[in-house]
Amino acid sequence: MFTVYALYSEKYDKIYIGFTSNLQKRLISHNELGKKGWTIKFRPWKVIHTEEFESKKEAMDREKYLKTGIGREFIRNLILKN
Repeated sequence: MFTVYALYSEKYDKIYIGFTSNLQKRLISHNELGKKGWTIKFRPWKVIHTEEFESKKEAMDREKYLKTGIGREFIRNLILKN
């Protein structure tokens, strides 16, 4: 099982979209353990959206879509609703 997820940094108004087979472990990496990369600059992150997929390919395709302008608009609308 693979999870596509969207993270939001309220402090910096940033969005991160990714996929993983272990969301809890990945979130700890984004918020605490990671020592390099884009996400360490904008901590803390909170999960604002998740979707489950059976295959890695499905998850990768959905992640790619959510990174498009239309996908990011969808994520921004979720943030505005909260």
